[in-house]
Amino acid sequence: MKTFITLIIGLLVTSASMAQIENNNTLSVMIDGKEYKTQPRRIMIGNLWWVTANAIKPDKSLRIWLGGYLNPDAIEEGTYLVVDADRPDTKENRLKAEGMGKYKGLAAIKYVEETREPRMEYHVGKSQNGNETIVVKKAADGSLQATFNGTLAGSYWKEKAGATVFGGVGRLMNKMEDKVITKASGYDSGIDPEGNGYRKQDKTDQIVLTNGTFMLKMK
Repeated sequence: MKTFITLIIGLLVTSASMAQIENNNTLSVMIDGKEYKTQPRRIMIGNLWWVTANAIKPDKSLRIWLGGYLNPDAIEEGTYLVVDADRPDTKENRLKAEGMGKYKGLAAIKYVEETREPRMEYHVGKSQNGNETIVVKKAADGSLQATFNGTLAGSYWKEKAGATVFGGVGRLMNKMEDKVITKASGYDSGIDPEGNGYRKQDKTDQIVLTNGTFMLKMK
């Protein structure tokens, strides 16, 4: 059984590695003054476009959600209002964005960084309702180019002692498999601490994003 599982993981990683080579997307942003560059991935979930930009050593994940009003099947050019990442699609947020008449839709940002290996502790940042924006433009080749800045509400997470003890070797193996999948595919796998055996700590801060840009090839 163990050999079979290892084989399946190997096949997934191989196919994911091939997909990673074909990724021509780019993302660059200063996070608390340190440059973060990687190749993001995009996927559509319901009427939301999800851009996920990941790296390893330490594991990092910057996720940006974009949701439009008139054409939910595509990301349109224009300005998107950045809102609370925990409660983005509220009636109040929609009315604010629609009522001002200058936004194409709503956006949310979440950042997760591993601060103690292997995925024992995390630093997490979430966008708030701070009137920040993401501006999206379409290039001549059809690709989408976006610019953004923002201040995220930062929190710290630590693995619960019970999760470490009772999870044992199996939990550790799952973490290592998730790391391999994240590295090979470019998509985050099991990186979010919330609801996954971690406890939120009392310490809070801010995570500042500056000079953010990303480019998505749409074909």
